[in-house]
Amino acid sequence: MKIFKTALAITFFMLCTNHAFAQRPVLTDEEEVSANVTKEIDEVFKSEDFTKKKNKKYADIKGTMVVDIGVVQNGKVSSFFKVDSDIKNIDFINFMSEYILQHKFQFKLQKQQRYKIRYTAVFE
Repeated sequence: MKIFKTALAITFFMLCTNHAFAQRPVLTDEEEVSANVTKEIDEVFKSEDFTKKKNKKYADIKGTMVVDIGVVQNGKVSSFFKVDSDIKNIDFINFMSEYILQHKFQFKLQKQQRYKIRYTAVFE
């Protein structure tokens, strides 16, 4: 019985520590970073949370927005800059900026590394 309890305790500890120390991958290639940023931001804009918030205040917004998204070492969004847009509603653009600036990517970059990724968002 004592061996069983010990084995159970070790298994529980390994499960907890494995999850607690799960690391986000460190990306080094600019194309890989760009692909991951695009994939994650696509998922953000399709998420239930974003859709609900957008439709609550900006249901009538349709169009395309080209933005530059800055990413820093810890996977945080450091900047959001509107490059071009046929959407002229400044409140919606500010909403987009605030929403994206809160995002943390599921990857990290090497120390002192920064990337700026151009992203095109289409709202239909």
